[in-house]
Amino acid sequence: MARNLDVSLLRAFVAVVDAGGMTAATGVLNLTQAAVSQQIKRLEETLGEELITRERRGMKLTGAGERLFGRAKRLLALNDEIWTEMTTPEFEGEVRLGIPSDIITTYLPTFLKDFARRYPRVQISLNSGSSAALRAKLQAGKVDVVLATEMACDPDGENLVMDRLVWVGARGGDAARQRPLPVSIGCSDCAFRTPIRDVLQKAGIEWRSVSEVTNTSAQVATVAADIAVMAWMASTVPNGLEVLGPESGLPALPPFMVNLYLPRDGGSHVVQELARHIREAVADRHRMAA
Repeated sequence: MARNLDVSLLRAFVAVVDAGGMTAATGVLNLTQAAVSQQIKRLEETLGEELITRERRGMKLTGAGERLFGRAKRLLALNDEIWTEMTTPEFEGEVRLGIPSDIITTYLPTFLKDFARRYPRVQISLNSGSSAALRAKLQAGKVDVVLATEMACDPDGENLVMDRLVWVGARGGDAARQRPLPVSIGCSDCAFRTPIRDVLQKAGIEWRSVSEVTNTSAQVATVAADIAVMAWMASTVPNGLEVLGPESGLPALPPFMVNLYLPRDGGSHVVQELARHIREAVADRHRMAA
């Protein structure tokens, strides 16, 4: 005959092991120590096995406890996933996301797939352009969420990560040694334009613009062909290109931020959920890269 495990007893067991003891688990479970102890006893009676032994130096898992622990964690994770899936309302509609083209490849896949799986009936429309143009669209109500690359974060924004702005060139290329320095740059309101101009002017390096386009593929192509160098955020440097260090003779560039902007009223629930997915994905990515 099939038997059912009491999930609350498994949760108490996992909490005790993770916390390192009954006393520490009371805060996690919001139960008294006596109640936690009773739940562990009930679980042991259900399984007919001693799971935890108490020693002078603290608690220790028995062989049965070791076997149960990993399986119990997987079962609890599945339980919680099912609960969330079945109790969260289904949302439909569209979320308009603004993101500069130079960070699309790096950041978009980190959160878009999980969000689409979580909200299959919500359509995401992508708007690409300069950070300034995208923030103007947000103010006009033409987009709902904006990721921006900026030197500073305005009070109505949220800084997600600080990154280095670096010079990038073709592998083994010599464009960085040419004068005037050929630079592949974005559109007229590209956030990188001003710091590029300022550091080169301060260093006394003449330069010329090779391309002024919003299409990052065109920018990358000119650099890959060793026709120019460009400024790029360190975490998003395209494959096949290399970061040009001090030995290139080019001056250091200032750090840049990836900032998140939402409507003044915070946006709808789905907008808030997309923002949450973005925050978590960016934090996870940079934690793994650290």
